[in-house]
Amino acid sequence: MQTGVCYFPEHWPRERWEADVERMAEAGIEYVRMSEFAWNRMEPEPGEYEFEWLAEAVDLVGEHGMNAVLCTPTATPPKWLVDEYPGIRQERPDGTPLEFGSRRHYCFNSPEYRRESRRIIERLADRFAGNEAVAGWQTDNEFGCHDTVRCYCDDCTSAFRTWLRETYDSVDALNDAWGNAFWSQEYTGFAEVDVPGPTPAEHHPTRLLDYHRFASDSVVEYNRLHADLLREADDEWFVTHNFMGDFEPLDAFDVTEDLDFAAWDSYPTLHTQQAPDTPAPEDAGADLHRAGDPDVTGMNHALYRGVSGGPFWIMENQAGDIRAFPYSAEPDDGMIRLWTHQAAAHGADVVSYFRWRRCQFGQEQYWGALNNYDGSPDRGLEEAADAAAEFDSLPDLDAPSGDVAILVDYDSMWALHSERHAPDFDYWSHLRTYYRAFRRRGTTVDLVSTSADFDEYAAVVAPSLHLVADDLADRLAAYAEGGGELLLTVRSATKDENHRLRDELAPGPLADALGARVEQHESLSPGLETRVSYEGETYDYRTWAEWLRPDGGTVVGRHESGAADGEPAIVRNASGDGHLTYVGVWPEDGLADAIVVALLERAALPVGERLPDRVRLTERDGHTWVTNFRADAVSIDPGSGSVVLGDESVPGRDLAVVDGPAHEIGVGVDVDG
Repeated sequence: MQTGVCYFPEHWPRERWEADVERMAEAGIEYVRMSEFAWNRMEPEPGEYEFEWLAEAVDLVGEHGMNAVLCTPTATPPKWLVDEYPGIRQERPDGTPLEFGSRRHYCFNSPEYRRESRRIIERLADRFAGNEAVAGWQTDNEFGCHDTVRCYCDDCTSAFRTWLRETYDSVDALNDAWGNAFWSQEYTGFAEVDVPGPTPAEHHPTRLLDYHRFASDSVVEYNRLHADLLREADDEWFVTHNFMGDFEPLDAFDVTEDLDFAAWDSYPTLHTQQAPDTPAPEDAGADLHRAGDPDVTGMNHALYRGVSGGPFWIMENQAGDIRAFPYSAEPDDGMIRLWTHQAAAHGADVVSYFRWRRCQFGQEQYWGALNNYDGSPDRGLEEAADAAAEFDSLPDLDAPSGDVAILVDYDSMWALHSERHAPDFDYWSHLRTYYRAFRRRGTTVDLVSTSADFDEYAAVVAPSLHLVADDLADRLAAYAEGGGELLLTVRSATKDENHRLRDELAPGPLADALGARVEQHESLSPGLETRVSYEGETYDYRTWAEWLRPDGGTVVGRHESGAADGEPAIVRNASGDGHLTYVGVWPEDGLADAIVVALLERAALPVGERLPDRVRLTERDGHTWVTNFRADAVSIDPGSGSVVLGDESVPGRDLAVVDGPAHEIGVGVDVDG
């Protein structure tokens, strides 16, 4: 567990560099990321390469005992390249090209841009091959940021047609798979298929789904170009990419197949404001704008740990204010250190701060850093140094692994988001409903793809697994029959892999194993009464409701409101040595907790006491972090373990580390704190 920082030597005079690097080393920094936006400094004119300034910065990093992480600079093609090849620019659905003057204005499918990317990467990698100060590389920067995964230019149209030919072989097969008999949408050849531009009504949902798959695959191919070139130059380097939080358009599992591990950029107060399932400031959520929502950040840590299959990195960790999104409250004292430890507890081996020094020009002048724009230490520098020293006091630890998995399926998310049926139906928020409930009980949860080995887990939750092919259904049913606890939720197994309703009612190929089918559904506007009984208690739910028709399954929950009053809402069925449970509502916190506790008990897993709000226990290789995002103190009982960092009274915005398992630790609000 180590710390790093993002540095932009091209923004500062050379005479400043050595003092900056020396201070980084003094703060315990181990890794320095550089060069992701510097193509114009590397190649100020076509074919004229200037790498010596970067080599000088890399050498300084190495001389001070740190490691450099370099980046391919392709997120910001220079003006001369855009002028020479204007067709490399992305286009919006209405045909408007993205102009020079920002970043991420290139198209992933532009043959010219792929050629030019290959050229600069080859030259750059060749210059630094064998340099012992360079530990590894980040490809590009934040693929898809600013809504740029999906492009609508002529190059993408041509590439989309090729992708469809390779997927369907014949246009008749495409017409059949999509169901193009609807609204006279059948094609006579692949050359007639365009990328989905503006239309008077909704797009065909399967056309949209395949376009979204194609766009994600285009990024995968482009990333592979980078990774292959870097490894050809020096196979000692690691290769990673910095993903983003709650990010929909890009399948991170697919991209990471060509990486050594995943990284992501963690900005807790930004992501808390963006997430639809965190309270607005006027609804007692203002406090979160200074501390972040631990489960919004935590679920993304768990996702990228699952994407990596083990340890991951934070390539950019929030170090101060974040420019207005829409607000920019300064984080409370202690939060930089607390976010650093939270990431490490979830499996981050390196937490790298953005950035070393606040920039004096350009679009990010109001983005916080470890140092202010005059070079003086800002509030986060001391906390970063403290975290680095505390990491040194702890042993080397393997990444966490849980006994519970939540399945993440990008295809299902893309399909659901094309037909939300309710403004607040958000895939990430629905996953987080169950993630929050597990975390409130101190349970470690892995977020994994549908290709994971389910047998590694005592319980598997498949939230809104909307598209289920027969082979996946067989694997899930076999998992339950073999003794696993499988939990399905609303809108699961409703459609096949082509985004089409099946001949049988949901959950389609899982209905027999469940012993029930979904008879009806509705989306629910705020203000409607939404109540359901479960195991003798009455609870609230939200957004979506289904009622089921049991056929051998046991009804364990019923609706108590609306058109579904009295109808089955939750069904459980024994299957072999395990169970399948279907939850036909989107539960509020109380119901989610009851469902999760029952699932843990059936899986014979520890059930901890429900934790105080915004206090979390995270176990990593026998050590448990107690992270307190509250403003007030909590007290802990370490059980059979001992406190190895911090105290048994944990102040607000602070933490403790216990050498012992999470399920033995008791936490209470410290009224005297």
